[in-house]
Amino acid sequence: MTQPAAPTRQGEPQAARRSLGRRMRFAAVLAVLGPGIVSGFADNDAGGITTYSLAGARFGYDLLWVLLATQLALFVTQEIGARIGLATGQGLTGLIRERFGVRWAAFAALTMLGANLGTTVAEFAGISAVLALFGVPVPISALVAAVAVIALISRGSFGRVQYVFVGIGLVVSAAYVVSAALANPDWSRAAASLVVPHGTLDGAYMLAVVGTVGTTITPWGQGFIQAYVVDKRLRPEHLGAERLDVFVGVLITNVIAGFVVVACAATLWASGQRDIASAADAARALEPLAGNLASTLFAVGILAASLLGLGVVPLASAYTACEAFGWEQGVDWRWREAPAFYGLLAFFIGFAALFMLIPGLPLIQVMFSAQVINGLLLPVILVFVMLLAGDRRLMGDLVSGRINLALGWLVTVVIVVMSAVLVVTAVWG
Repeated sequence: MTQPAAPTRQGEPQAARRSLGRRMRFAAVLAVLGPGIVSGFADNDAGGITTYSLAGARFGYDLLWVLLATQLALFVTQEIGARIGLATGQGLTGLIRERFGVRWAAFAALTMLGANLGTTVAEFAGISAVLALFGVPVPISALVAAVAVIALISRGSFGRVQYVFVGIGLVVSAAYVVSAALANPDWSRAAASLVVPHGTLDGAYMLAVVGTVGTTITPWGQGFIQAYVVDKRLRPEHLGAERLDVFVGVLITNVIAGFVVVACAATLWASGQRDIASAADAARALEPLAGNLASTLFAVGILAASLLGLGVVPLASAYTACEAFGWEQGVDWRWREAPAFYGLLAFFIGFAALFMLIPGLPLIQVMFSAQVINGLLLPVILVFVMLLAGDRRLMGDLVSGRINLALGWLVTVVIVVMSAVLVVTAVWG
């Protein structure tokens, strides 16, 4: 005798459909994530870690307020960059070429490429400085790093490259969180400096402020996130998920930067060792103060951060150059399909690697100067970004609103003022 089917509880199909819908929406959000998070991880590259290490060693906890202030500024600028990519499906310099002409596009591209070159050299400097602690000669470390990064980007799919970038970023984050905890910092003093500005407004202090801003909000970061959104083929309907992506990336950037500053403030600054020459020196100096584990993790963080930056910054340069001239671009293309894109990528990496062979190259000056140059050139790029973001004919329904535009222009004006103060203090002391 056939048994009757078990009765279905009322509402179960609807509950199952709602659960399936939530899982599908969550999966859709995960598929969009990437541009903001990768940009956030890459902001803490070799130059960034060096700048934060110097800030912590020379000024203690005093510059933590700068990181909190840049939290909102970085979110606004990165969200606008992602929004432009979603609305137009084009990269930054390509849009500048269409909207303002070839000359302005060439000017913007050269501005970003000049800043990116110094940043890429800083990545090699970070790799070489750490590996030199283990007896690896500079030419060998530069060659191996260059070949490895070019092979990863040119032979991997878009998804694979993104997963590698995120994986390296997680290593960097874990290394500095643990290093800061092992340093036994004065958390109450750090919290006070985070909320209330501290320090004396002299030339050295302003240089450190501009350098910190320049390594957090970068010209290459503006071009990269927009190009990454386009390369990932995201569309206007992904704006909500991409905002979440940008927020997570910005939070990662500033939290990890804060841990680096705290680790160096609690050890080097507190013990009077305030004239370190590099982030690698900071890692070496941490050993007697915070133990071998903290020192090793700090060094591993520098190496991982440098490798991530060495992948992302030249990639941003290749995007920028190809957009300016309308050439094929994208990580999913192969060498034969986009020879200009990969050729430029290899050129930018190889050209920066050659700098490492210059005898007596002052690496710390190169690394920190690159961040200051980023801070000085950033207003140029932000002006173009803001003009594009407010163009309703270009942006359509994704045009930035009044609040977004007001905040974006405010960030631009503040950075212009900071750059002017830096120049004045440098000239007149």
